[in-house]
Amino acid sequence: MPIYEYHCQDCRRRVSVLVRSISNPGTPACPRCGGKRLERLMSRFARVRSEESRLDALADPGALGDIDENDPKSVARWAKKMGKELGEDVGEDFDEMMEQAMGEEGGGEDAGPGGGLDDDL
Repeated sequence: MPIYEYHCQDCRRRVSVLVRSISNPGTPACPRCGGKRLERLMSRFARVRSEESRLDALADPGALGDIDENDPKSVARWAKKMGKELGEDVGEDFDEMMEQAMGEEGGGEDAGPGGGLDDDL
């Protein structure tokens, strides 16, 4: 019984659905909202790499050359890449935060310098 991953068009979440029969999978429903508008995703798979190989890839100075620390999109792409290279599942919340940051032009009107992240300092 395979587990397929879908993107729910209604609640905009990634969900996993257990399919009890490959020959007759039926129409899957979102376990979160019950929506039927699901788009099947390619599931993640592991690539065997040593710890040293992953750290070498992260330490490559050429990988940091295209990062503009003043551009939220650039920093978000870098953070997503770091999470993937480390092999850690950072969770849906982190992915959503990065997607929002990549979609924003700047920190917002009332965010001010630093995007409001250092207000408590």
